[in-house]
Amino acid sequence: MTDNTLYYKGSFGLERETLRVDSLGRLAKTPHPFGDDDSITRDFCENQIELITPVCSSIDEVMESLRLLDLRVREQLSKNGEQIWLYSNPPHIDSEDEIPVADFKGEHSGKRVYREQLERRYGKRLMLFSGVHFNFSFDDEYLRTLSGGGDFESFKSSFYLRLYKQLCRYSWLPLLLTAASPYYDRSVEGDGLGGVKLGRFASYRSGEKGYWNGFVPLLRHGSLDEFIDSIRFYVEKGVLFSASELYLPVRIKPKGVNSLESFKNGVSHIELRMFDLDPTQPLGVDKNALEFAHLLIMYLSSLPDFEYTDDLQILSIRNHQNAALYDLSGIEIEGRPILIRAREILDLMLDHFEGDLNAMTVIKAQKQKLTNRLCERIKAEEIYK
Repeated sequence: MTDNTLYYKGSFGLERETLRVDSLGRLAKTPHPFGDDDSITRDFCENQIELITPVCSSIDEVMESLRLLDLRVREQLSKNGEQIWLYSNPPHIDSEDEIPVADFKGEHSGKRVYREQLERRYGKRLMLFSGVHFNFSFDDEYLRTLSGGGDFESFKSSFYLRLYKQLCRYSWLPLLLTAASPYYDRSVEGDGLGGVKLGRFASYRSGEKGYWNGFVPLLRHGSLDEFIDSIRFYVEKGVLFSASELYLPVRIKPKGVNSLESFKNGVSHIELRMFDLDPTQPLGVDKNALEFAHLLIMYLSSLPDFEYTDDLQILSIRNHQNAALYDLSGIEIEGRPILIRAREILDLMLDHFEGDLNAMTVIKAQKQKLTNRLCERIKAEEIYK
């Protein structure tokens, strides 16, 4: 493990999506009650709230920021007889008429146009699935200790591109450890359907029926410019409306507005997009899961570079979708049963962080989750026999 104390420093941010529901647990029919507040906004639809924390210097700080935003939302919603739906899978809906596209106006009207495009391409139901995005960047001072001089922005872009590839390759692991939405209302499958069902997926939104493009985007990773051009190819081809429609579990984000053009200002951070809302946590976010995600990012940043071929990109998506399954019987990663492969990676992380008692505690807790997965499945099947 590196003894560089800067290694642990960084910037943290969260984006948490939830739906607004009325006292009967049905989608709220009222307009978004928070105006154009940038920290309490909408995602796809008018009755979906997205909380966006400021950039924070620790996970404790980002959780406190989320708590304060959540408190503001709950206090306002209670005045309207509404509450937050703290599940990734949506409640019962009778038809897509209950899902109004977010009504952005004025200078933000382009956001509405984009969402109307998504509606035509994917339908409204898919857009109801909510989750948590974890944003992280290493401290620049730490990165400078690695750069060896030269053009720092160029080094930084290359560093994050290498990290992005590693995170894409192993995105299945944090998903496996945090999937929390095995039950869903059948109304998400079409009008006239209903009833809660234990489905094929531990995380519906990350499985094969969830947030994916209608094609497999094969990107180029030789340089940041090459990476950007490979995304622009799909935009110009018309199969992506913009870079924001690239539905992969990991994103590199530029400084400023999230657009391909903004990358000319450099890379800002990495975004992990695979986390379900955790209904066992008051804020829908497990602090321990974020601590593990931070450690995983740190560990993967230490691994050597590799060629992220087309075949590996396709395999990464398949591994991610397989990790979203409820029944993991027969699922393998790199020729090993997925739970065993996960344990092997966690053991390597324990070696990497040897001597850091807090890190080792966090990682050992994740190892226990691997054992719990089987126990939870057996218990659920007994309840729903």
